[in-house]
Amino acid sequence: MNEIIATGIDCLQQEAESILQLVPRMGDEFERAVQLIFDCKGKVIVTGVGKSGHIGSKIAATLASTGTPSFYLNPLDAYHGDLGMIAEGDVVMAISYSGNTDELLRFVPLILDRRIPIIGISGNPDSLLARYSTVHLNIAVEREADPLNLAPTSSTTATLAMGDALACALIRLRNFKETDFAQFHPGGSLGKRLLGRVRDFMATDHLATWKVSPDDMLSDVIIQISEGKKGLVVALEPQENHVVGIITDGDMRRAMERHRERFFSLRVADVMSQNPKRIHQDAKISEAANVMLANSIHALIVLDDAERFVGIIDYFACV
Repeated sequence: MNEIIATGIDCLQQEAESILQLVPRMGDEFERAVQLIFDCKGKVIVTGVGKSGHIGSKIAATLASTGTPSFYLNPLDAYHGDLGMIAEGDVVMAISYSGNTDELLRFVPLILDRRIPIIGISGNPDSLLARYSTVHLNIAVEREADPLNLAPTSSTTATLAMGDALACALIRLRNFKETDFAQFHPGGSLGKRLLGRVRDFMATDHLATWKVSPDDMLSDVIIQISEGKKGLVVALEPQENHVVGIITDGDMRRAMERHRERFFSLRVADVMSQNPKRIHQDAKISEAANVMLANSIHALIVLDDAERFVGIIDYFACV
Protein backbone atom coordinates (compact mmCIF):
# COMPACT_ATOMS: atom_id res chain seq x y z
CA MET A 1 0.00 0.00 0.00
CA ASN A 2 1.47 3.36 -0.97
CA GLU A 3 1.83 6.25 1.46
CA ILE A 4 -0.98 8.35 -0.05
CA ILE A 5 -3.58 5.61 0.33
CA ALA A 6 -2.32 4.70 3.79
CA THR A 7 -2.64 8.32 4.92
CA GLY A 8 -6.19 8.55 3.60
CA ILE A 9 -7.17 5.33 5.39
CA ASP A 10 -5.57 6.53 8.62
CA CYS A 11 -7.54 9.78 8.40
CA LEU A 12 -10.83 7.93 8.00
CA GLN A 13 -10.03 5.57 10.86
CA GLN A 14 -9.07 8.44 13.15
CA GLU A 15 -12.27 10.33 12.37
CA ALA A 16 -14.41 7.21 12.79
CA GLU A 17 -12.79 6.63 16.18
CA SER A 18 -13.49 10.23 17.18
CA ILE A 19 -17.19 9.62 16.65
CA LEU A 20 -17.17 6.33 18.57
CA GLN A 21 -15.53 8.11 21.50
CA LEU A 22 -18.70 10.18 21.86
CA VAL A 23 -20.90 7.17 22.57
CA PRO A 24 -19.99 6.75 26.28
CA ARG A 25 -20.71 10.46 26.82
CA MET A 26 -24.31 10.25 25.59
CA GLY A 27 -25.92 10.71 28.98
CA ASP A 28 -27.91 13.23 30.98
CA GLU A 29 -26.33 16.31 29.40
CA PHE A 30 -27.27 15.12 25.91
CA GLU A 31 -30.83 14.43 27.05
CA ARG A 32 -31.05 17.88 28.65
CA ALA A 33 -29.80 19.51 25.45
CA VAL A 34 -32.41 17.70 23.36
CA GLN A 35 -35.17 18.64 25.80
CA LEU A 36 -34.01 22.26 25.84
CA ILE A 37 -34.32 22.45 22.05
CA PHE A 38 -37.62 20.56 22.03
CA ASP A 39 -39.13 22.96 24.60
CA CYS A 40 -37.78 26.03 22.79
CA LYS A 41 -40.63 28.43 21.92
CA GLY A 42 -38.47 30.52 19.63
CA LYS A 43 -35.48 29.70 17.47
CA VAL A 44 -32.23 27.84 17.92
CA ILE A 45 -29.32 30.16 17.04
CA VAL A 46 -26.09 28.29 16.32
CA THR A 47 -22.86 30.26 16.62
CA GLY A 48 -19.14 29.63 16.31
CA VAL A 49 -15.96 31.07 14.78
CA GLY A 50 -13.83 29.69 11.94
CA LYS A 51 -14.20 25.96 11.27
CA SER A 52 -16.61 25.69 14.20
CA GLY A 53 -18.73 28.29 12.45
CA HIS A 54 -18.82 26.26 9.24
CA ILE A 55 -19.88 23.17 11.17
CA GLY A 56 -22.42 25.23 13.10
CA SER A 57 -23.94 26.47 9.86
CA LYS A 58 -24.50 22.88 8.74
CA ILE A 59 -25.98 21.90 12.12
CA ALA A 60 -28.39 24.83 11.92
CA ALA A 61 -29.43 23.77 8.41
CA THR A 62 -30.03 20.18 9.56
CA LEU A 63 -32.12 21.32 12.51
CA ALA A 64 -34.15 23.67 10.33
CA SER A 65 -34.90 20.94 7.79
CA THR A 66 -36.09 18.54 10.50
CA GLY A 67 -38.61 20.73 12.27
CA THR A 68 -36.53 23.01 14.51
CA PRO A 69 -36.52 26.70 13.48
CA SER A 70 -32.81 27.44 13.43
CA PHE A 71 -30.16 29.62 11.80
CA TYR A 72 -26.44 30.33 12.06
CA LEU A 73 -25.15 33.63 13.48
CA ASN A 74 -21.51 34.70 13.32
CA PRO A 75 -20.66 36.13 16.77
CA LEU A 76 -18.67 38.93 15.10
CA ASP A 77 -21.85 40.09 13.36
CA ALA A 78 -23.69 40.10 16.67
CA TYR A 79 -21.53 43.02 17.80
CA HIS A 80 -22.71 45.07 14.83
CA GLY A 81 -26.49 44.84 14.98
CA ASP A 82 -27.33 41.17 14.47
CA LEU A 83 -27.86 40.65 18.19
CA GLY A 84 -31.38 41.83 17.48
CA MET A 85 -32.02 38.45 15.84
CA ILE A 86 -31.99 36.82 19.27
CA ALA A 87 -35.10 37.16 21.42
CA GLU A 88 -36.74 35.76 24.53
CA GLY A 89 -37.69 32.13 24.05
CA ASP A 90 -34.67 31.34 21.88
CA VAL A 91 -31.84 28.90 22.60
CA VAL A 92 -28.21 29.51 21.63
CA MET A 93 -25.90 26.65 20.63
CA ALA A 94 -22.30 27.87 20.95
CA ILE A 95 -19.46 25.83 19.39
CA SER A 96 -15.76 26.13 20.19
CA TYR A 97 -13.43 23.14 20.40
CA SER A 98 -11.13 24.86 22.87
CA GLY A 99 -14.06 26.39 24.70
CA ASN A 100 -11.99 29.53 25.15
CA THR A 101 -12.31 31.26 21.77
CA ASP A 102 -12.11 34.98 22.53
CA GLU A 103 -14.56 36.18 19.85
CA LEU A 104 -17.16 33.67 21.05
CA LEU A 105 -16.66 34.31 24.76
CA ARG A 106 -17.22 38.05 24.27
CA PHE A 107 -20.58 37.11 22.78
CA VAL A 108 -21.62 34.88 25.72
CA PRO A 109 -22.26 37.67 28.30
CA LEU A 110 -24.62 39.34 25.86
CA ILE A 111 -26.64 36.12 25.77
CA LEU A 112 -26.55 35.59 29.52
CA ASP A 113 -27.81 39.14 30.10
CA ARG A 114 -30.91 38.23 28.11
CA ARG A 115 -31.43 35.07 30.21
CA ILE A 116 -31.23 32.91 27.10
CA PRO A 117 -30.05 29.31 27.71
CA ILE A 118 -26.80 28.20 26.08
CA ILE A 119 -25.95 24.74 24.82
CA GLY A 120 -22.15 24.73 24.76
CA ILE A 121 -20.29 22.26 22.55
CA SER A 122 -16.55 21.98 23.14
CA GLY A 123 -13.73 19.53 23.70
CA ASN A 124 -12.87 21.02 27.10
CA PRO A 125 -15.33 20.47 29.97
CA ASP A 126 -13.24 22.84 32.13
CA SER A 127 -13.39 25.70 29.64
CA LEU A 128 -15.10 29.06 30.16
CA LEU A 129 -17.72 28.10 27.58
CA ALA A 130 -18.53 24.92 29.51
CA ARG A 131 -18.68 26.88 32.77
CA TYR A 132 -21.20 29.42 31.48
CA SER A 133 -23.34 27.02 29.46
CA THR A 134 -26.73 25.82 30.63
CA VAL A 135 -25.82 22.43 29.15
CA HIS A 136 -22.38 21.34 27.94
CA LEU A 137 -21.68 18.58 25.41
CA ASN A 138 -18.13 17.23 25.43
CA ILE A 139 -16.80 16.40 21.94
CA ALA A 140 -13.13 15.93 22.90
CA VAL A 141 -11.01 13.74 20.60
CA GLU A 142 -7.67 12.04 21.31
CA ARG A 143 -6.00 13.64 18.30
CA GLU A 144 -6.73 15.32 15.00
CA ALA A 145 -6.68 13.11 11.93
CA ASP A 146 -4.11 15.10 9.96
CA PRO A 147 -0.47 13.92 10.16
CA LEU A 148 0.55 17.06 12.06
CA ASN A 149 -2.26 16.78 14.60
CA LEU A 150 -3.07 20.45 13.94
CA ALA A 151 -5.84 20.91 11.37
CA PRO A 152 -9.44 20.64 12.65
CA THR A 153 -10.39 17.24 11.27
CA SER A 154 -11.39 14.71 13.92
CA SER A 155 -12.70 17.51 16.15
CA THR A 156 -14.95 18.99 13.45
CA THR A 157 -16.14 15.50 12.51
CA ALA A 158 -17.08 14.83 16.14
CA THR A 159 -18.88 18.18 16.38
CA LEU A 160 -20.83 17.52 13.20
CA ALA A 161 -21.78 14.05 14.42
CA MET A 162 -22.99 15.47 17.74
CA GLY A 163 -25.17 17.94 15.85
CA ASP A 164 -26.61 15.09 13.79
CA ALA A 165 -27.26 13.11 16.98
CA LEU A 166 -29.23 16.04 18.39
CA ALA A 167 -31.25 16.33 15.17
CA CYS A 168 -31.96 12.58 15.08
CA ALA A 169 -33.12 12.55 18.70
CA LEU A 170 -35.43 15.50 17.98
CA ILE A 171 -36.84 13.72 14.94
CA ARG A 172 -37.77 10.83 17.22
CA LEU A 173 -39.13 13.10 19.96
CA ARG A 174 -41.26 15.12 17.51
CA ASN A 175 -42.49 12.00 15.70
CA PHE A 176 -41.27 13.75 12.55
CA LYS A 177 -42.42 11.92 9.40
CA GLU A 178 -41.45 11.77 5.73
CA THR A 179 -44.32 14.08 4.84
CA ASP A 180 -43.09 16.64 7.40
CA PHE A 181 -39.58 16.44 5.93
CA ALA A 182 -40.98 16.97 2.44
CA GLN A 183 -42.68 20.19 3.56
CA PHE A 184 -39.20 21.65 4.11
CA HIS A 185 -37.80 20.14 0.86
CA PRO A 186 -40.48 20.85 -1.77
CA GLY A 187 -37.87 21.20 -4.50
CA GLY A 188 -36.04 17.94 -3.80
CA SER A 189 -36.81 14.45 -5.04
CA LEU A 190 -38.48 13.53 -1.75
CA GLY A 191 -40.67 16.61 -1.88
CA LYS A 192 -41.65 15.77 -5.43
CA ARG A 193 -42.45 12.17 -4.54
CA LEU A 194 -44.54 12.98 -1.48
CA LEU A 195 -46.12 16.33 -2.40
CA GLY A 196 -46.11 16.46 -6.21
CA ARG A 197 -49.37 15.88 -8.06
CA VAL A 198 -49.78 13.97 -11.30
CA ARG A 199 -51.12 17.06 -13.09
CA ASP A 200 -47.78 18.81 -12.47
CA PHE A 201 -45.67 16.13 -14.18
CA MET A 202 -47.94 14.42 -16.70
CA ALA A 203 -47.18 14.72 -20.43
CA THR A 204 -49.73 16.48 -22.63
CA ASP A 205 -47.61 17.60 -25.58
CA HIS A 206 -48.80 14.83 -27.95
CA LEU A 207 -52.35 14.50 -26.61
CA ALA A 208 -54.01 14.50 -30.05
CA THR A 209 -51.55 11.91 -31.35
CA TRP A 210 -52.26 9.57 -28.44
CA LYS A 211 -56.01 9.47 -29.14
CA VAL A 212 -57.47 6.78 -31.39
CA SER A 213 -60.93 5.35 -32.00
CA PRO A 214 -61.75 1.67 -31.45
CA ASP A 215 -62.70 1.59 -35.13
CA ASP A 216 -59.37 2.91 -36.44
CA MET A 217 -57.20 0.59 -38.53
CA LEU A 218 -54.07 -0.76 -36.88
CA SER A 219 -52.04 0.22 -39.92
CA ASP A 220 -52.75 3.88 -39.12
CA VAL A 221 -52.10 3.44 -35.41
CA ILE A 222 -48.52 2.27 -36.03
CA ILE A 223 -47.61 5.75 -37.20
CA GLN A 224 -49.34 7.42 -34.24
CA ILE A 225 -47.49 5.27 -31.70
CA SER A 226 -44.21 6.32 -33.27
CA GLU A 227 -45.12 10.02 -33.36
CA GLY A 228 -46.48 10.05 -29.80
CA LYS A 229 -43.11 9.04 -28.28
CA LYS A 230 -44.72 7.19 -25.35
CA GLY A 231 -44.99 3.77 -26.95
CA LEU A 232 -48.78 3.69 -26.69
CA VAL A 233 -52.09 5.13 -27.86
CA VAL A 234 -55.37 5.42 -25.97
CA ALA A 235 -58.66 4.22 -27.44
CA LEU A 236 -61.50 6.61 -26.65
CA GLU A 237 -65.26 6.46 -26.98
CA PRO A 238 -65.67 9.22 -29.60
CA GLN A 239 -68.52 11.24 -28.12
CA GLU A 240 -67.65 11.37 -24.41
CA ASN A 241 -63.86 11.13 -24.76
CA HIS A 242 -63.86 8.31 -22.21
CA VAL A 243 -61.14 5.66 -22.20
CA VAL A 244 -62.14 2.21 -23.45
CA GLY A 245 -58.75 0.67 -24.09
CA ILE A 246 -55.03 1.04 -24.75
CA ILE A 247 -52.57 -0.29 -27.31
CA THR A 248 -48.84 -0.36 -26.64
CA ASP A 249 -46.03 -0.96 -29.10
CA GLY A 250 -45.69 -4.38 -27.48
CA ASP A 251 -49.35 -5.12 -28.26
CA MET A 252 -48.67 -4.19 -31.87
CA ARG A 253 -45.69 -6.55 -32.18
CA ARG A 254 -47.61 -9.41 -30.62
CA ALA A 255 -50.57 -8.77 -32.94
CA MET A 256 -48.25 -8.87 -35.99
CA GLU A 257 -46.78 -12.19 -34.87
CA ARG A 258 -50.18 -13.70 -34.14
CA HIS A 259 -52.21 -12.48 -37.14
CA ARG A 260 -49.47 -12.01 -39.76
CA GLU A 261 -51.15 -11.30 -43.12
CA ARG A 262 -54.44 -10.43 -41.39
CA PHE A 263 -52.82 -7.73 -39.30
CA PHE A 264 -53.54 -4.82 -41.64
CA SER A 265 -57.23 -5.68 -41.73
CA LEU A 266 -57.57 -5.46 -37.94
CA ARG A 267 -59.00 -2.53 -36.03
CA VAL A 268 -57.99 -1.07 -32.68
CA ALA A 269 -60.87 -2.82 -30.89
CA ASP A 270 -59.53 -6.21 -32.03
CA VAL A 271 -56.26 -6.00 -30.09
CA MET A 272 -56.59 -3.24 -27.48
CA SER A 273 -56.35 -4.02 -23.78
CA GLN A 274 -59.60 -3.05 -22.10
CA ASN A 275 -59.80 -1.30 -18.72
CA PRO A 276 -56.19 -0.04 -18.70
CA LYS A 277 -54.69 1.34 -15.50
CA ARG A 278 -55.50 4.98 -14.99
CA ILE A 279 -55.10 7.65 -12.33
CA HIS A 280 -56.70 11.00 -11.46
CA GLN A 281 -54.74 14.13 -12.30
CA ASP A 282 -54.86 15.28 -8.64
CA ALA A 283 -53.36 12.05 -7.28
CA LYS A 284 -49.91 12.21 -5.71
CA ILE A 285 -46.85 11.28 -7.74
CA SER A 286 -46.02 8.61 -5.15
CA GLU A 287 -49.38 6.93 -5.75
CA ALA A 288 -48.79 6.86 -9.52
CA ALA A 289 -45.34 5.32 -9.04
CA ASN A 290 -46.74 2.65 -6.72
CA VAL A 291 -49.46 1.68 -9.21
CA MET A 292 -46.93 1.31 -12.01
CA LEU A 293 -44.54 -0.73 -9.87
CA ALA A 294 -47.33 -3.01 -8.63
CA ASN A 295 -48.53 -3.70 -12.19
CA SER A 296 -45.11 -3.77 -13.92
CA ILE A 297 -46.08 -1.02 -16.37
CA HIS A 298 -44.22 2.11 -17.40
CA ALA A 299 -47.09 4.58 -17.87
CA LEU A 300 -50.58 5.48 -16.67
CA ILE A 301 -53.49 7.19 -18.38
CA VAL A 302 -54.47 10.39 -16.58
CA LEU A 303 -58.11 11.43 -16.17
CA ASP A 304 -59.88 14.57 -14.95
CA ASP A 305 -62.97 14.85 -12.72
CA ALA A 306 -65.23 13.99 -15.69
CA GLU A 307 -63.06 10.92 -16.40
CA ARG A 308 -61.82 12.42 -19.63
CA PHE A 309 -58.35 11.59 -20.94
CA VAL A 310 -56.06 14.55 -20.23
CA GLY A 311 -52.51 13.15 -20.33
CA ILE A 312 -50.01 10.36 -19.68
CA ILE A 313 -47.68 10.00 -16.71
CA ASP A 314 -44.68 7.70 -17.06
CA TYR A 315 -42.57 6.20 -14.31
CA PHE A 316 -39.51 8.35 -14.98
CA ALA A 317 -41.58 11.48 -14.32
CA CYS A 318 -42.39 10.15 -10.85
CA VAL A 319 -38.85 9.58 -9.57
